[in-house]
Amino acid sequence: MIGGVLDAAFDVHRHLGPGLLESVYEQALAYELTARGLAFARQLEVPVNYRGHNLGTGFRADIVVEDCLLLELKAVDDLSPSHLAQAITYLRLLKLKRGLLLNFNKRLMKEGIKRVVI
Repeated sequence: MIGGVLDAAFDVHRHLGPGLLESVYEQALAYELTARGLAFARQLEVPVNYRGHNLGTGFRADIVVEDCLLLELKAVDDLSPSHLAQAITYLRLLKLKRGLLLNFNKRLMKEGIKRVVI
């Protein structure tokens, strides 16, 4: 499954290149995931519970594939420690183990991929 997701990301980057908004890459990636027969959810609410109370913070994960792989999309010059911290937090709150940070604003897509495992 991760191979299919990475192939989809490479196809999106190959066709669109760097320099667009994150939302454009998300739409294109959703198209490619659908074409590959992968089930996914977009803009999935990330619940934050405190003592049994949902805080309703409005956090949203960009894409979760097959209920087990988080995809956090970025269109920035460089991934920062805060991007990694965000992905780790989303994984923990969604009770997932694996994720990918995908930064489409790189000349080569392979330079914009960061695997995240907790």
